[in-house]
Amino acid sequence: MLQVENLNYTSPATVLFQRLSVIFTDLLFIYAVRECCRCVQARLGPRDVLNQPSFILAVLLLWNFGLLLVDHFHFQYNGFLFGFLLLSVTRLLQSRHLQGALLFAVLLNLKHIYLYVAPAYGVFLLRSYCFTRDRPDGSIRWSSFSPMRLLALAGIVVSVSALSFGPFIAMGQLSQVVSRLFPFKRGLCHAYWAPNFWALYNAVDKMLAFLGVRLKLLQEAKLPRASMTRGLVQEFQHSVLPSISPFVTLVCTLLSILPALVFFWRRRRSSMAFLRCLLVCALASFMFGWHVHEKAILIAILPLSILAVESREDAGIFLVLTTTGHYSLFPLIFTPAELPIKVCLMLIFTIFSPSPALRKLHRAQRSLLRPLEVIYLLGLAAVAIVCEFIFPLSSWQQKLPFLPLLVTSVYCAVGVSYSFLRLYVTLLRLDDKTKQQ
Repeated sequence: MLQVENLNYTSPATVLFQRLSVIFTDLLFIYAVRECCRCVQARLGPRDVLNQPSFILAVLLLWNFGLLLVDHFHFQYNGFLFGFLLLSVTRLLQSRHLQGALLFAVLLNLKHIYLYVAPAYGVFLLRSYCFTRDRPDGSIRWSSFSPMRLLALAGIVVSVSALSFGPFIAMGQLSQVVSRLFPFKRGLCHAYWAPNFWALYNAVDKMLAFLGVRLKLLQEAKLPRASMTRGLVQEFQHSVLPSISPFVTLVCTLLSILPALVFFWRRRRSSMAFLRCLLVCALASFMFGWHVHEKAILIAILPLSILAVESREDAGIFLVLTTTGHYSLFPLIFTPAELPIKVCLMLIFTIFSPSPALRKLHRAQRSLLRPLEVIYLLGLAAVAIVCEFIFPLSSWQQKLPFLPLLVTSVYCAVGVSYSFLRLYVTLLRLDDKTKQQ
């Protein structure tokens, strides 16, 4: 098992060790959920534990279908990492800034994908910790800046990074580490397109190429040969639309999060505003990042659970994003034997966990979802039936084997994009209410 070149090694003992290690490291996630639940406000009225926000939040986090799928089916250690994230967010919500900064610095060195939310952390810590006081109107009192607090934060980041990268620097291997952390040669999208803006971009390019050939405006022989849909991790060129470089994705990501960071900086300090800004940064990076993995949607889904128990509007967004994001993970588990398990687990979570509990929590007489949202989610059920049950039995299975992945990615990208825009609007509208006050 410890021989790197022995790629096909397997044994029952190894599988048992791996599964038990995932379960053991989930203890940190359970502890983080416990601490996170202490940050939500209790409801007044009948003291029914099942209707308390803390209990519902615990269910949404501990019974999260997406996390269960990627960790205990696909086999990864995301629960351990999300434990650090939730614990870090909790400490910041509790105004324990240095502990939150330390936990996030450790998390960032454990897995660099959490760079997605680093801008929100940076602005919040600078705004709420390094500047100690605000003006009466909520704006920053610039004279309250504390250099010592900035040095304390810098010391935490530098010390954790030194422990992490120091051995590689000493061995002259830093360039090797960086090349593996940022593998730009893997292409704009993963083998299965994550449901983001670039999935829609790729689909439009494919559609334009198809129409161009049919209308005899393009020569099929000169077009790239299905390079985006062959299931390969590699760089590719678009047929009609301009090809996208890593620099373009970086610019798009920065431009998409910049308004949120500016609004967050200018409004009154607020822990919940930080959480909302963190979600916008996570989804913006997911939408426009380079070579994004589909599981990165969980970076937004899990923290959004906290807002879902606090706000009726956020609960509706949560239902759309959770259902769409979780279904987009289905292609990770693709064997026929696992199909009934993943379908049943998702139905149990989607139908019996979030929707009734959140509706009862917010005392909603009607559905938390808007009519168009209900129609979209019903369409998602239709996509699932066609892709999982009908398509494998059709003759197209041999001709277009990656068509279900394309359809799943594009349809889910619509729901994720919609949730991203709604979250952005709630952040900006929150700022408008503050100004009116």
